Amino acid sequence: MSSPCDPKNAPAGDVGGALMVIDSRLKSVYEDRAEPDPEQRRLIRQFTASLGPSEVHDLLDGTCTVIFMFMKWLRQAHEEHDKDVIEYVVPGVVSAMRSMPRSVRPEAIPTMAGLVIAAGTGLSPSLWRKQYGEWTSEEMNPLEATAFLLAEHINRITDDREFAIRLIADALSRVDQG
Repeated sequence: MSSPCDPKNAPAGDVGGALMVIDSRLKSVYEDRAEPDPEQRRLIRQFTASLGPSEVHDLLDGTCTVIFMFMKWLRQAHEEHDKDVIEYVVPGVVSAMRSMPRSVRPEAIPTMAGLVIAAGTGLSPSLWRKQYGEWTSEEMNPLEATAFLLAEHINRITDDREFAIRLIADALSRVDQG
């Protein structure tokens, strides 16, 4: 029986925009800055300010698509070693979010953990979240943090600071060619 949260029923959204935001955050952390450089910050502000309501939803769906793709890669990598992705990834993501109280309010952590678990079990994070209502403004930073934490986790596993972004960019280029 098909699930209403089956990824084939989910909109892909603005994966490129989501990837740009995640990449900017990764570079800031890797360059040991708390914030992106002023030019990156200006570009992200300009980008997000230019979004209308439908583009905001597209960006949210794109971020969920990226989270799904990260978790799919992580699930496959863990299964190669007979490990459960939920057991090995979710506690680290939750722990990291708990250490980020300015960006991730405690009440958002269960939702973000559920989002990661949904993706890790092959469900669309976007459709999983949708069943609980519309996104709230308080969930925007936690959603970005979740995508960032998964990307950083992948980069640490692969010992390549650009692997996670390249993983999604390569998938996008294959879709564009197909």
